[in-house]
Amino acid sequence: MQKNIKNISATEQELEIILSTEEFGAEYSQELEEAKRTIQVKGFRKGHAPAGLIKKLAGPSIEATIAEKMASKYFGEIADAEKIKPASRAQIVNFTFAPDQLTIRLSYEIHPEFELNDFSDDTFTQARYIITDDDIQREINLILKSHGNLISVDEAASSTDTVIGDVIRLDENGEPDESQKTENHHFSLEYLPAENPFHKALEGKKAGEVVDIETESKNPDEQPSRFRVTISEVKRLELPELNDELVKEITHQKFETVADFTSDIRIQLEQHFSQKSEEELLESMSAKLIEENPIPAPKSMIESFSKMLVDNAKRQMGGKFPKGFDEEEFRISMRPNAEKHAQWLLITQKIAEQAQLEVTDQDIRAYAQKEAAKSSLDVEEMVSTYMSDEFRDYITDTILKDKIYGIIKAMVTITEKETPIPVHKG
Repeated sequence: MQKNIKNISATEQELEIILSTEEFGAEYSQELEEAKRTIQVKGFRKGHAPAGLIKKLAGPSIEATIAEKMASKYFGEIADAEKIKPASRAQIVNFTFAPDQLTIRLSYEIHPEFELNDFSDDTFTQARYIITDDDIQREINLILKSHGNLISVDEAASSTDTVIGDVIRLDENGEPDESQKTENHHFSLEYLPAENPFHKALEGKKAGEVVDIETESKNPDEQPSRFRVTISEVKRLELPELNDELVKEITHQKFETVADFTSDIRIQLEQHFSQKSEEELLESMSAKLIEENPIPAPKSMIESFSKMLVDNAKRQMGGKFPKGFDEEEFRISMRPNAEKHAQWLLITQKIAEQAQLEVTDQDIRAYAQKEAAKSSLDVEEMVSTYMSDEFRDYITDTILKDKIYGIIKAMVTITEKETPIPVHKG
C-alpha cells in the first residue's frame, strides 16, 4: 500500500491510497462471484454467465463497492499511523481501477494543529452576588402572587397595578372610530415596559378618567396611531399574609414554619446565583481565550453546533418554530455563535491534551458521592448508574470539563466583585 497526504487547508486534507491486486483482489473476486450468483443474464442459466460478461454488466458497481470497502479498511489504519485527527467522515472524491492497481482519493476534515497562547496573565472579574433580605422578600412575594387576589382600588394606578378600560382608535381628525373599539381591555402595567406609551399614560390615573395616547409607527412614512382609553377600574393585587398555615399549603407540607420556608429561599437563591456566577466566569474565560486563539474550526463541527443551537431554540418553542418563521435565516444567524462553540471545544481539547487529563473510576465515584449528597439518593445506586453504558460517556465528559475549567481557573487571576442580584418581574 502507498499513501499520499495533501493538506488543502488548516482543517481539510486529501488522502490518496494506492493498493495492489494482492491487497484488494480477494475482495474483488468475492464481489464478482456474488454478482455472478445473483445476476440473471438473458441466454444463460442463473449463476452460469461468463465472468467477463458479468464484469461488463456489473463492473462499475463492483468497483464502487470495493473502493468503499478498501477506503473504510485502510483509512483508520493510516489515520492512526499518521496521527490524523479526523473531524468528519472521509468521503471518496474519486477512484480508478488500473491493471493490478486501485487508487482511491479521499477528502475529510481534520482538527487543526495549533499551539495555545499563554493565558496565565489574563485577569477576570467574577461576580459575588449578595443576597439581601429585600431580595428574599421579593422572591416570597413572587410566590405569594399566585395565591393573591385582585381587588378594586379607588386610587391612582401604580406601576404594578392593572388598569381596565375601553379602548377606541381615533381617526386622523381625532374622532373616535367605533369600528375599532375594544371594551374592558386589561393593561397590566407591571408587565408593560416603563417606556411603553400606554404604561406612561395610564400610570397615576384613576377610574373615570379618559386618556388619549399616541404611539409611534415602526414605519417612518406612516403617521402615529392615536387611541382613547376610558378607565373603568384600577385593580391591585393583594397578597395573603405569610404564616405557618400558608407555608404548609404552598409547600405541600415540605416546610411547616415561615422561618424554615424563608431559610430555604435564601439557600435556593444562593445556590442559583453561585451557579450563575460560575457560568458567567466561564463565559468570559471562553470569550477571552477564543479571542486570543482565533483557531480555524472545521465546517462539519460548526454545522454540528449550529444544528444543536437551532434544535435547542425549537425545543424552547414547544418543539417547532411558529408558522412563517424563517428557519434557514435563523440558522445562518446562529453560525457565528456555533463557530465560537467549535473553537472553544478545540481549545478545551488542547488543554486536556497538554495536561494529560483523564477520568478514572474513582473520579466518577467521587462525582456520584457529591451528587448523591445533594439529593439524598443512595450513593452506590448513583455510582452504578453513572458507570453504566448509558450514562458513562456523559458523566465522563462532565467531569473532564470540570477538570479543564479547574486548570484554567488555577492559571489566571480572578478577582471578586460584590454584585447585587438582578431584580426580575414574574
